[in-house]
Amino acid sequence: MQRRCFSPLSRLRSHENPLGLPRSGAPPQLPRMQRSLPQQRRIPNVNKVIAVSSAKGGVGKSTIAANLATSFARQGLRSGILDTDIFGPSIPTLFNLSGEPRLSAANQLLPLSNYGVKTMSMGYLVGEDAPVVWRGLMVMKALQQLLHEVEWGGLDVLVLDLPPGTGDTQLTITQQIKLDGAIVISTPQDIALRDAMKGVNMFRKVTVPVLGMVQNMSVFVCPHCSQRTHIFGFDGVIKKCQEHRIELLGDIPLDAKICDDADNGMPTVVADPNSERAKAFHHLAKNIRDGLEF
Repeated sequence: MQRRCFSPLSRLRSHENPLGLPRSGAPPQLPRMQRSLPQQRRIPNVNKVIAVSSAKGGVGKSTIAANLATSFARQGLRSGILDTDIFGPSIPTLFNLSGEPRLSAANQLLPLSNYGVKTMSMGYLVGEDAPVVWRGLMVMKALQQLLHEVEWGGLDVLVLDLPPGTGDTQLTITQQIKLDGAIVISTPQDIALRDAMKGVNMFRKVTVPVLGMVQNMSVFVCPHCSQRTHIFGFDGVIKKCQEHRIELLGDIPLDAKICDDADNGMPTVVADPNSERAKAFHHLAKNIRDGLEF
Protein backbone atom coordinates (compact mmCIF):
# COMPACT_ATOMS: atom_id res chain seq x y z
CA MET A 1 0.00 0.00 0.00
CA GLN A 2 1.41 3.37 -0.97
CA ARG A 3 1.98 5.74 1.92
CA ARG A 4 0.32 9.14 1.66
CA CYS A 5 2.55 12.12 2.22
CA PHE A 6 1.55 15.61 3.26
CA SER A 7 3.87 18.48 2.54
CA PRO A 8 4.48 21.36 4.98
CA LEU A 9 3.18 23.70 2.26
CA SER A 10 -0.32 22.22 2.56
CA ARG A 11 -0.30 23.00 6.27
CA LEU A 12 0.63 26.59 5.59
CA ARG A 13 -2.19 26.93 3.13
CA SER A 14 -4.81 25.48 5.50
CA HIS A 15 -7.12 27.92 7.22
CA GLU A 16 -6.13 28.25 10.88
CA ASN A 17 -9.50 29.61 11.99
CA PRO A 18 -12.16 28.33 9.55
CA LEU A 19 -15.14 29.52 11.64
CA GLY A 20 -13.74 33.00 12.21
CA LEU A 21 -14.09 32.65 15.99
CA PRO A 22 -12.48 35.28 18.23
CA ARG A 23 -9.29 33.88 19.73
CA SER A 24 -9.78 35.56 23.12
CA GLY A 25 -13.18 33.96 23.68
CA ALA A 26 -14.91 37.34 23.67
CA PRO A 27 -17.99 37.91 21.51
CA PRO A 28 -17.12 39.44 18.10
CA GLN A 29 -17.37 43.23 18.22
CA LEU A 30 -18.74 44.11 14.78
CA PRO A 31 -19.86 47.71 14.20
CA ARG A 32 -23.30 46.53 13.07
CA MET A 33 -23.71 44.50 16.25
CA GLN A 34 -22.54 47.39 18.37
CA ARG A 35 -25.13 49.71 16.86
CA SER A 36 -27.91 47.22 17.65
CA LEU A 37 -26.96 46.52 21.27
CA PRO A 38 -29.71 47.51 23.73
CA GLN A 39 -29.13 50.37 26.14
CA GLN A 40 -28.17 49.25 29.63
CA ARG A 41 -30.66 50.42 32.22
CA ARG A 42 -31.48 49.89 35.83
CA ILE A 43 -34.47 47.85 36.94
CA PRO A 44 -37.04 50.38 38.19
CA ASN A 45 -37.34 50.73 41.97
CA VAL A 46 -34.44 48.36 42.64
CA ASN A 47 -31.39 49.75 44.43
CA LYS A 48 -28.82 46.98 43.92
CA VAL A 49 -28.75 44.07 41.45
CA ILE A 50 -26.41 41.12 42.07
CA ALA A 51 -25.84 38.24 39.65
CA VAL A 52 -25.13 34.78 41.06
CA SER A 53 -23.37 32.55 38.56
CA SER A 54 -21.39 29.33 38.39
CA ALA A 55 -20.99 28.73 34.62
CA LYS A 56 -21.53 25.06 35.55
CA GLY A 57 -24.56 23.14 36.74
CA GLY A 58 -24.74 21.03 39.86
CA VAL A 59 -22.60 23.11 42.21
CA GLY A 60 -25.46 24.49 44.36
CA LYS A 61 -25.76 27.93 42.79
CA SER A 62 -29.56 28.25 43.05
CA THR A 63 -29.58 27.03 46.65
CA ILE A 64 -26.98 29.65 47.57
CA ALA A 65 -28.89 32.36 45.66
CA ALA A 66 -32.11 31.49 47.52
CA ASN A 67 -30.41 31.53 50.92
CA LEU A 68 -28.61 34.75 50.03
CA ALA A 69 -31.84 36.54 49.14
CA THR A 70 -33.50 35.20 52.28
CA SER A 71 -30.52 36.27 54.41
CA PHE A 72 -30.85 39.80 53.06
CA ALA A 73 -34.52 39.77 54.06
CA ARG A 74 -33.64 38.48 57.54
CA GLN A 75 -31.19 41.37 57.87
CA GLY A 76 -33.97 43.88 57.28
CA LEU A 77 -33.55 44.55 53.57
CA ARG A 78 -36.33 44.53 51.00
CA SER A 79 -35.12 41.55 49.03
CA GLY A 80 -36.10 39.81 45.81
CA ILE A 81 -34.82 37.04 43.56
CA LEU A 82 -35.25 36.64 39.80
CA ASP A 83 -34.84 33.18 38.30
CA THR A 84 -33.34 33.75 34.82
CA ASP A 85 -33.06 30.04 34.00
CA ILE A 86 -35.75 29.60 31.34
CA PHE A 87 -35.26 25.85 30.81
CA GLY A 88 -34.66 24.66 34.38
CA PRO A 89 -36.14 27.11 36.90
CA SER A 90 -35.48 26.18 40.55
CA ILE A 91 -36.80 29.13 42.52
CA PRO A 92 -40.46 27.94 42.70
CA THR A 93 -39.30 24.72 44.39
CA LEU A 94 -36.80 26.45 46.68
CA PHE A 95 -39.45 28.91 47.92
CA ASN A 96 -42.39 26.48 47.88
CA LEU A 97 -44.37 28.67 45.49
CA SER A 98 -46.59 27.95 42.52
CA GLY A 99 -49.36 29.52 40.48
CA GLU A 100 -49.49 32.07 37.71
CA PRO A 101 -48.58 35.66 38.70
CA ARG A 102 -51.25 38.33 38.53
CA LEU A 103 -50.86 41.49 36.45
CA SER A 104 -50.69 44.99 37.87
CA ALA A 105 -52.71 47.95 36.61
CA ALA A 106 -49.69 48.80 34.44
CA ASN A 107 -49.80 45.31 32.88
CA GLN A 108 -46.66 44.24 34.77
CA LEU A 109 -46.10 40.84 36.40
CA LEU A 110 -46.52 40.87 40.17
CA PRO A 111 -43.97 38.76 42.08
CA LEU A 112 -44.93 35.87 44.33
CA SER A 113 -43.59 36.16 47.88
CA ASN A 114 -42.53 33.83 50.65
CA TYR A 115 -40.21 34.15 53.67
CA GLY A 116 -40.13 37.92 53.12
CA VAL A 117 -38.62 37.57 49.63
CA LYS A 118 -40.29 38.60 46.36
CA THR A 119 -39.68 36.08 43.59
CA MET A 120 -40.23 35.77 39.86
CA SER A 121 -39.52 32.77 37.64
CA MET A 122 -40.46 31.20 34.33
CA GLY A 123 -41.58 28.27 36.49
CA TYR A 124 -44.67 30.30 37.42
CA LEU A 125 -45.59 30.92 33.79
CA VAL A 126 -45.46 27.32 32.52
CA GLY A 127 -46.71 24.06 33.99
CA GLU A 128 -44.63 22.38 36.66
CA ASP A 129 -43.84 19.39 34.45
CA ALA A 130 -44.07 21.18 31.10
CA PRO A 131 -40.77 21.33 29.18
CA VAL A 132 -39.82 24.66 27.62
CA VAL A 133 -39.14 23.54 24.05
CA TRP A 134 -38.35 26.92 22.55
CA ARG A 135 -35.92 28.31 20.05
CA GLY A 136 -33.53 31.12 20.88
CA LEU A 137 -35.76 34.05 19.88
CA MET A 138 -38.59 32.89 22.13
CA VAL A 139 -36.17 32.35 25.01
CA MET A 140 -34.75 35.86 24.65
CA LYS A 141 -38.25 37.35 24.48
CA ALA A 142 -39.24 35.55 27.69
CA LEU A 143 -36.03 36.69 29.37
CA GLN A 144 -36.65 40.30 28.41
CA GLN A 145 -40.14 40.05 29.89
CA LEU A 146 -38.69 38.80 33.17
CA LEU A 147 -36.07 41.55 33.20
CA HIS A 148 -38.26 44.51 32.25
CA GLU A 149 -41.91 43.64 32.90
CA VAL A 150 -41.99 42.78 36.61
CA GLU A 151 -43.31 45.28 39.14
CA TRP A 152 -41.01 44.75 42.12
CA GLY A 153 -42.58 47.53 44.17
CA GLY A 154 -39.31 48.79 45.62
CA LEU A 155 -36.35 46.62 46.59
CA ASP A 156 -33.06 47.22 48.34
CA VAL A 157 -31.46 44.27 46.57
CA LEU A 158 -32.42 41.90 43.75
CA VAL A 159 -30.54 38.62 43.32
CA LEU A 160 -30.37 37.22 39.78
CA ASP A 161 -30.05 33.44 39.69
CA LEU A 162 -28.25 32.86 36.38
CA PRO A 163 -28.36 29.56 34.45
CA PRO A 164 -25.16 27.60 33.78
CA GLY A 165 -22.96 28.72 30.91
CA THR A 166 -21.59 31.92 29.40
CA GLY A 167 -23.86 32.30 26.37
CA ASP A 168 -26.91 34.19 25.12
CA THR A 169 -28.73 34.50 28.44
CA GLN A 170 -25.71 35.84 30.31
CA LEU A 171 -24.82 38.29 27.53
CA THR A 172 -28.41 39.53 27.26
CA ILE A 173 -28.53 40.22 30.99
CA THR A 174 -25.19 42.04 31.09
CA GLN A 175 -26.09 44.10 28.00
CA GLN A 176 -29.56 45.13 29.15
CA ILE A 177 -29.27 45.46 32.92
CA LYS A 178 -26.85 47.51 34.99
CA LEU A 179 -25.41 45.01 37.43
CA ASP A 180 -23.80 46.21 40.64
CA GLY A 181 -21.72 43.07 40.86
CA ALA A 182 -21.49 39.33 40.35
CA ILE A 183 -20.50 36.42 42.57
CA VAL A 184 -19.30 33.09 41.21
CA ILE A 185 -20.03 29.77 42.93
CA SER A 186 -17.82 26.70 42.69
CA THR A 187 -16.95 23.53 44.52
CA PRO A 188 -13.24 22.98 45.31
CA GLN A 189 -13.05 20.36 42.56
CA ASP A 190 -10.81 21.30 39.64
CA ILE A 191 -13.35 20.38 36.94
CA ALA A 192 -15.87 22.81 38.47
CA LEU A 193 -13.24 25.50 38.96
CA ARG A 194 -12.33 25.47 35.28
CA ASP A 195 -15.86 26.52 34.34
CA ALA A 196 -16.14 28.91 37.27
CA MET A 197 -13.09 30.83 36.06
CA LYS A 198 -14.71 31.10 32.63
CA GLY A 199 -17.59 32.79 34.41
CA VAL A 200 -15.22 35.17 36.20
CA ASN A 201 -13.53 36.09 32.92
CA MET A 202 -16.89 36.57 31.22
CA PHE A 203 -17.98 39.17 33.76
CA ARG A 204 -14.64 40.93 33.47
CA LYS A 205 -14.93 41.09 29.67
CA VAL A 206 -18.35 42.73 29.90
CA THR A 207 -17.13 45.08 32.67
CA VAL A 208 -19.31 43.71 35.46
CA PRO A 209 -17.55 43.94 38.85
CA VAL A 210 -16.74 40.51 40.29
CA LEU A 211 -17.47 40.85 43.99
CA GLY A 212 -15.86 37.50 44.77
CA MET A 213 -16.23 33.74 44.78
CA VAL A 214 -17.99 31.30 47.09
CA GLN A 215 -16.62 27.87 47.88
CA ASN A 216 -19.55 25.47 48.19
CA MET A 217 -19.61 21.88 49.51
CA SER A 218 -16.17 22.45 50.99
CA VAL A 219 -16.20 20.02 53.91
CA PHE A 220 -18.46 17.26 55.20
CA VAL A 221 -18.70 16.87 58.98
CA CYS A 222 -19.95 13.44 60.01
CA PRO A 223 -23.00 13.89 62.26
CA HIS A 224 -22.02 10.80 64.28
CA CYS A 225 -18.27 11.10 64.86
CA SER A 226 -17.65 14.75 63.81
CA GLN A 227 -14.87 13.68 61.46
CA ARG A 228 -14.22 16.24 58.72
CA THR A 229 -13.93 14.97 55.14
CA HIS A 230 -13.14 17.09 52.08
CA ILE A 231 -15.08 15.12 49.48
CA PHE A 232 -14.53 17.53 46.57
CA GLY A 233 -11.06 18.68 47.53
CA PHE A 234 -9.66 20.92 50.19
CA ASP A 235 -9.09 24.54 49.13
CA GLY A 236 -9.40 24.79 45.34
CA VAL A 237 -11.49 27.97 45.38
CA ILE A 238 -9.27 29.56 48.02
CA LYS A 239 -6.19 29.00 45.85
CA LYS A 240 -7.92 30.41 42.76
CA CYS A 241 -8.96 33.51 44.69
CA GLN A 242 -5.39 34.05 45.84
CA GLU A 243 -4.01 33.40 42.36
CA HIS A 244 -6.38 35.80 40.58
CA ARG A 245 -6.77 38.35 43.40
CA ILE A 246 -10.44 37.62 43.93
CA GLU A 247 -12.13 37.98 47.30
CA LEU A 248 -13.37 34.79 48.97
CA LEU A 249 -16.86 35.77 50.10
CA GLY A 250 -17.94 32.56 51.80
CA ASP A 251 -17.24 28.92 52.52
CA ILE A 252 -20.38 26.76 52.64
CA PRO A 253 -20.10 23.21 54.07
CA LEU A 254 -21.43 20.05 52.45
CA ASP A 255 -24.45 19.27 54.60
CA ALA A 256 -27.28 16.89 53.71
CA LYS A 257 -29.68 19.12 55.63
CA ILE A 258 -29.09 21.97 53.18
CA CYS A 259 -30.29 19.66 50.42
CA ASP A 260 -33.27 18.53 52.51
CA ASP A 261 -34.22 22.14 53.24
CA ALA A 262 -34.10 22.98 49.52
CA ASP A 263 -36.23 19.97 48.56
CA ASN A 264 -38.76 20.91 51.25
CA GLY A 265 -39.08 24.43 49.84
CA MET A 266 -37.59 26.20 52.84
CA PRO A 267 -34.16 27.87 52.64
CA THR A 268 -31.78 26.84 55.41
CA VAL A 269 -31.71 30.33 56.94
CA VAL A 270 -35.45 29.89 57.56
CA ALA A 271 -35.53 26.17 58.36
CA ASP A 272 -32.75 26.31 60.98
CA PRO A 273 -31.61 29.93 61.41
CA ASN A 274 -29.28 29.24 64.35
CA SER A 275 -27.37 26.37 62.75
CA GLU A 276 -23.76 26.62 61.61
CA ARG A 277 -24.80 26.16 57.98
CA ALA A 278 -27.26 29.06 58.25
CA LYS A 279 -24.56 31.23 59.81
CA ALA A 280 -22.37 30.55 56.76
CA PHE A 281 -25.10 32.03 54.51
CA HIS A 282 -25.56 35.03 56.81
CA HIS A 283 -21.80 35.60 56.74
CA LEU A 284 -21.88 35.54 52.94
CA ALA A 285 -24.71 38.11 52.83
CA LYS A 286 -22.84 40.39 55.26
CA ASN A 287 -19.66 40.25 53.17
CA ILE A 288 -21.60 41.23 50.04
CA ARG A 289 -23.33 44.08 51.87
CA ASP A 290 -19.99 45.37 53.11
CA GLY A 291 -18.54 45.19 49.60
CA LEU A 292 -21.43 47.10 48.02
CA GLU A 293 -21.97 49.43 51.00
CA PHE A 294 -25.74 49.17 51.34
